[in-house]
Amino acid sequence: MQKEYLTVKEIVGPLILVEDIEGVKYDELIEIGLPNGEIRQGKVLEISTDKALIQVFEGTSGIDIAKTRVKFLGKGIELPVSEDLMGRVFDGLGKPMDDGPEIIPEKYLDINGNPINPYARDYPSEFIQTGISAIDGLNTLVRGQKLPIFSGSGLPHSHVAAQIARQAKVIGKDEKFAVVFAAIGITFEEADYFISDFRRTGAIERTVLFINLADDPAIERIATPRVALTAAEYLAFEKGMHVLVILTDMTNYCEALRSVSAARKEVPGRRGYPGYMYTDLASIYERAGRIKNKKGSITQIPILTMPDDDKTHPIPDLTGYITEGQIILSRSLHKKGTSPPIDVLPSLSRLKDKGIGKEKTREDHADVFNQLFAAYATGKEAQELAIILGESALSDIDKIYFKFSDEFEKRYVGQGYDENRTIAQTLDLGWELLSMLPKSELKRIRPEYIEKYLKSKSYALD
Repeated sequence: MQKEYLTVKEIVGPLILVEDIEGVKYDELIEIGLPNGEIRQGKVLEISTDKALIQVFEGTSGIDIAKTRVKFLGKGIELPVSEDLMGRVFDGLGKPMDDGPEIIPEKYLDINGNPINPYARDYPSEFIQTGISAIDGLNTLVRGQKLPIFSGSGLPHSHVAAQIARQAKVIGKDEKFAVVFAAIGITFEEADYFISDFRRTGAIERTVLFINLADDPAIERIATPRVALTAAEYLAFEKGMHVLVILTDMTNYCEALRSVSAARKEVPGRRGYPGYMYTDLASIYERAGRIKNKKGSITQIPILTMPDDDKTHPIPDLTGYITEGQIILSRSLHKKGTSPPIDVLPSLSRLKDKGIGKEKTREDHADVFNQLFAAYATGKEAQELAIILGESALSDIDKIYFKFSDEFEKRYVGQGYDENRTIAQTLDLGWELLSMLPKSELKRIRPEYIEKYLKSKSYALD
């Protein structure tokens, strides 16, 4: 039952305090009626006996304490859902912003969905092809996984996000695939880039976009990833689709969390972030996965910018604890002009072994991955040695690894933002690069695979 009050007591920043209330619930949605007829929305942040603290989405400027009416709607934020969500652009609360019609919903879903029950979870074990060799070949994404991208200020994570959204697909089966893209606290320029890129390439047809701009209220920013995941859960578990959810930028989300916490005068934790940030992030990340006896799945790629490129900052630190690995973008590779600048050595996909191999990618995938990783690491060591002692101090085999490392960065990692490689092309390129090494150095690959796949021997030194 909707209740209306004229008991606004105090206004502080984006918060208003309402007194003499009863039957109000935490997280309940409210409407604020201004004397001029304007209606604003907000939600209940805190309840204490007969008082409610409310955060206003559109801000509190112009609100008259004596004449403002507050109506409690008796429900939380809900998203209208149907298959018509596909191909549409919405704001951070799920309202259309593409000049299209309102969604005619099959139902309304509360955005605060529940994390998947661990007992009901099915283990992620199927490959998703992103078309990016540094991910598919070395840090494989698996259906139902949470694999964040750690970036830095000024690095091209927007291009990487758009490339994954355009190219990602399930291979080998005729199954429905969708992308839910949530942009959190981004600039108008970035929003325009994402929308125009998806429309130019046709990716918009299988994508649902939720755009929260930098000048939108902080409380809307907190709702945006939950709105996006609610849409993803509907498409995955009710419509049987395999859904890839891309959340960028989770750092903006955490900053909004901190600003709301400060407005509520809560005791701050590390670097001013609220002590419950771990739990809050987990409530978002743990909504990814597969459910037993359900056809669909939700795979999640959260993207965050590390303040000062610091991996120990609370945001990447806590994200790393909750998720299953990380893809790290490198500033030094970006300066070299390598795109996408994925640093494969510190990157990790903890579930990669579950999604590769015969009948998933190819039988030689694990061996090629291990050998490429080892050879690149050896090549980087040789390059560091050359900086200290000079190239003349390198042995013949060190010089081969030195050259291998350069070629690996240029050809394998540096594929550009428009090239979409199949997993077979990625693996074949890996073999082509490994042919630069003497056969005696291919110690991590089974002899039968060397015989079968090592076709180009132009560089081999036996």
